[in-house]
Amino acid sequence: MGKEITLSNVNKYLKKFTSDPQARISMNAATRTDVRRVAMNWESFREIDHTFSEKVSGEMKATSQKRSGRCWGFAGLNLLRIYLGRKYKIKNFEFSQNYFMFYDKLEKANYFLENIIETSDKPTDSRLIMHLLDSPIQDGGQWDMFVNLLMKYGTVPKKVMAESYHSSNSSQMNKLITRKLREFAKDLRSAISSGKTSAQVSKIKDGMLSEIYQMLCISLGTPPEKFDWSIRDKKEKFHRFTDLTPQSFFKKHVDIDLNDFVCLINDPRPFTDYNKTYTVDYLGNVYGGNIIRYLNLENEDLKKYTIKSIKADDPVWFGCDVGKFFTRQFGVMDTSLFEFDKFYGTSFGMSKSERLEYGDSVMTHAMLFTGVDLKDNKPLKWRVENSWGPDHGEKGFDIMTDPWFDQFMYEVVIHKKHLTKKMIEMYKEDPISLPPWDPMGSLAR
Repeated sequence: MGKEITLSNVNKYLKKFTSDPQARISMNAATRTDVRRVAMNWESFREIDHTFSEKVSGEMKATSQKRSGRCWGFAGLNLLRIYLGRKYKIKNFEFSQNYFMFYDKLEKANYFLENIIETSDKPTDSRLIMHLLDSPIQDGGQWDMFVNLLMKYGTVPKKVMAESYHSSNSSQMNKLITRKLREFAKDLRSAISSGKTSAQVSKIKDGMLSEIYQMLCISLGTPPEKFDWSIRDKKEKFHRFTDLTPQSFFKKHVDIDLNDFVCLINDPRPFTDYNKTYTVDYLGNVYGGNIIRYLNLENEDLKKYTIKSIKADDPVWFGCDVGKFFTRQFGVMDTSLFEFDKFYGTSFGMSKSERLEYGDSVMTHAMLFTGVDLKDNKPLKWRVENSWGPDHGEKGFDIMTDPWFDQFMYEVVIHKKHLTKKMIEMYKEDPISLPPWDPMGSLAR
């Protein structure tokens, strides 16, 4: 074949297609129905079973991030509420995801502006500047960004700062703040090129952040400074805690050192080594806070320490590519659930490493492992607490089969008490930098 498609080529393709009766049956089905419905494997479907041999205590009702990309924050807060629920014997509880979002947006705005100042000598058509300008106030994030926010700003119960329209439907707010930040980027670069001093540029930035703060207050409401917290436990005993700040609530009542958790990834690409620590340049939220830090391990190690955590009654925050082989209605992630290869008469043959290299798979969603089903000490499937509300799966809890874990799981966060001393030492080593657009940073974009 030459460089162009000829009519002869097209006629050849058509003849091949029309001579295949299975392809015509597939066409008749797919032109009227979602391909995921007609390509679903009945044998895999009938094996859906929401029972698990190991399950952490203290699960609560599924939360809903609505039409926003705050999965990483929801997963982190859902992890913390399990421990708070055990401590005070609470049946159900939610931290304010709106409060978390407010300060994440404010910090991301500052992080963006500082990066613009730092890169002011680079042309606007450079890949780095175009990357920074692409999505400066995105909803996404990473575990270390979650830690930064909680350690600095604390947290509050949801009833103290409830959801607003724009926390649950973030698109329009993000678009407007992004427009403003791009304008600010232009103004900062102009100020620097005109010879403004560092002090003058810093003052200009302060005024810009004041405007962003105002936009956030209008969209999300003002964050509380002090509040009282009242609960009734499982035995109907009443408790009231008064004169709390977000920081004192986190320190006294949540009382978890988030710096004791270690982020493990499985990145099998040929240029990323196992047992090495990585970071992603220009990825973060709190300027001067913890950098993104990953320890790259074999996939079986991620499973090993996740199982160890669950058996010790510790839920596990994780990041994955949720859109692959997933049925939201039934809440199942299973590589054998859809027979797309048979339906289309083709094959999808890339490995996990190749999918990362060629843009076919990235981390898209963070959730929480709360259980695992073991047979002969080997995992069959995993119990997943999602943040898409209760109207799918088992009241908002999903199933991930172990083969799916192998192919589309990338990251878990494990308390250091479950890891070896050598792993913790490797995690603390100076990280190797990955470029800002690397797929290992995709969950935060």
